[in-house]
Amino acid sequence: MEETSQTGKNYKLDFQGKGNDFFGIIIINWLLTICSLGIYYPWAKAKKLQFLYGQTTLNGDSFAFQGTGKEMFKGFLKAILLFLILGGIFGFFMYLQMPLVGLLLFYFGIFAILPLAIHGSYRYRMSRTSWRGIRFGYRGEKQELAINFVKWIFLTIITFGIYGPWMSINLRKYLVGNVRFGDAEFDYSGDGSDYFILNLKGYFLSIFTLGIYFFWWQKDLFEYYIDNLTVNKENKEIRLNSTVTGGGFFKLAIVNLAIIVFTLGLGYAWAVTRTLNYIFNNIQLDGNIDLDALNQTEENYKDATGEDLSDFLDLDFVM
Repeated sequence: MEETSQTGKNYKLDFQGKGNDFFGIIIINWLLTICSLGIYYPWAKAKKLQFLYGQTTLNGDSFAFQGTGKEMFKGFLKAILLFLILGGIFGFFMYLQMPLVGLLLFYFGIFAILPLAIHGSYRYRMSRTSWRGIRFGYRGEKQELAINFVKWIFLTIITFGIYGPWMSINLRKYLVGNVRFGDAEFDYSGDGSDYFILNLKGYFLSIFTLGIYFFWWQKDLFEYYIDNLTVNKENKEIRLNSTVTGGGFFKLAIVNLAIIVFTLGLGYAWAVTRTLNYIFNNIQLDGNIDLDALNQTEENYKDATGEDLSDFLDLDFVM
């Protein structure tokens, strides 16, 4: 009988990276970055991402990151130039004894760069990621994201931060909704009201329990991110589901902290691989999309400026 669109498929996400292998990469990256006075950093980041992606598998096949240090170095230089310009503007107004104007222009420049950094980072990172040769892609529009971002920031400011959860969900919806996996599309269905209540509950319960509930709060947030995420193709879908627990996050954090403290930071590689192993082993995928039938639709994009701007602005959480 011919298989129908409702027939379930088996999917398995896994992370197979080992701490000792990642440690070797990190040590070499640190040494070369220090010896080159920071110039090697883009190549170090590329090697780190290539390892982490390569150790992440879906149905036994690895993801791949094709970004290169050379591409990131060009973006690195552009990012430095932008921040030098902003710093120069601030310095100029300091010289004119107008520090407040300089500071306002500096922060205005940072806010103007934020959506460009997020857009560029997503476009570059997605286009350089693949699985079984099928590339990911990001189809968001720079101008559209910038306009929405300014609107969301304005609403967050005038509501004294209350609109923040809605901004976070709106941003995630826009970014995730424009991600493609070949001819499959991602979608995020979270709601700002639910996210607001989730954070409100987590904040107060963490205070009342002297921080103990914090790990269950993180579990709820992670669960909310994952459980509202789907991949769609025509009338078929893959739905993600989190099986992490608050106790699991608590144990993970305590052991990771002990590893880092008692190794004076050298155990960072093991903390990272343990975390990724726990996360990927606790994401279940259910659906009826035939991954063998995915078609190549996305193009390469080699401008890594946004990727490096996101590094300077510490925006890796957006990814």
